[in-house]
Amino acid sequence: MLQLPNQTAFYKGKVRDVYTLGEKHLAMVVSDRISAFDVVLPRPIPYKGQVLNQIAAYFLEATKDIVPNWVIDGTSLPNATIGLKCETFPVEMVIRGNLTGHAWRTYKTGARELCGVQLPDGMRENDYFVNPIITPTTKAHEGHDEDISREEIIAQGLVSESDYVQLEAYTKALFERGRQMANERGLILVDTKYEFGKIGDTIYLIDEIHTPDSSRYFYMEGFEERQARGEQQKQLSKEFVREWLMENGFQGKEGQQVPEMTDEFINSVTDRYAELYDHITGKKFEKQAISEAELQEKIAAIVSTLN
Repeated sequence: MLQLPNQTAFYKGKVRDVYTLGEKHLAMVVSDRISAFDVVLPRPIPYKGQVLNQIAAYFLEATKDIVPNWVIDGTSLPNATIGLKCETFPVEMVIRGNLTGHAWRTYKTGARELCGVQLPDGMRENDYFVNPIITPTTKAHEGHDEDISREEIIAQGLVSESDYVQLEAYTKALFERGRQMANERGLILVDTKYEFGKIGDTIYLIDEIHTPDSSRYFYMEGFEERQARGEQQKQLSKEFVREWLMENGFQGKEGQQVPEMTDEFINSVTDRYAELYDHITGKKFEKQAISEAELQEKIAAIVSTLN
């Protein structure tokens, strides 16, 4: 844990450490921790925090014309961002372009509704939806996020109807921009989630976007052929970690043990994260080691310039 000037609060999430600085600012340090099925796995993934932070900075810069975001400085440090403190909406806006992951696991049980959205019969895993669907979840500080419908969010007063309409509009526009940018790099942005907050009457995009922790990507090349043959898609996302855990008997359920994470497996996960960075940004990932003392010193220097 860092000790930062004017620090008033600290929150340790599954992956991120968030420091509240005074009343207006936050420092978010993206750790190398990795979670799956809402469980933090026992071994970190080297340089994962840097990959997530730098991809998020890339996309937040590329989407600030759609919605204002919380970032003040997202590029000076490899694994940390300094930004505005917002009042966070208690829901995550999940949007899906394909029937994949949790949506597919729900669908194959025979269910034809997800978060109040009706799903058509006859779909196969990874098929495109006619139009992307929004399937929100509650935000859980501990335990599992829960599916929730638009109607339930408004009825429970979690988000006002007018704000929710705006969140939906931002979510669709951000996803469309993300898909366009992915397509330019030979990737398909399959699904993702966005988090939003408010300062006064202004809604801000917060946290990270379009990273492998919050999103799923498929390779565009060969996608249609693999679908036609009923084969699994080649993907760049954290889903392969979930699949590895399931293959080894772990789904985050009570009494289950996390399988041994070998050095070979750890290195392969690092390589996957770096590969996504290379593909999505068009730049080669360069590892930047930074000590906790250096990180603390540099954050303090940036914070000292804020009003």
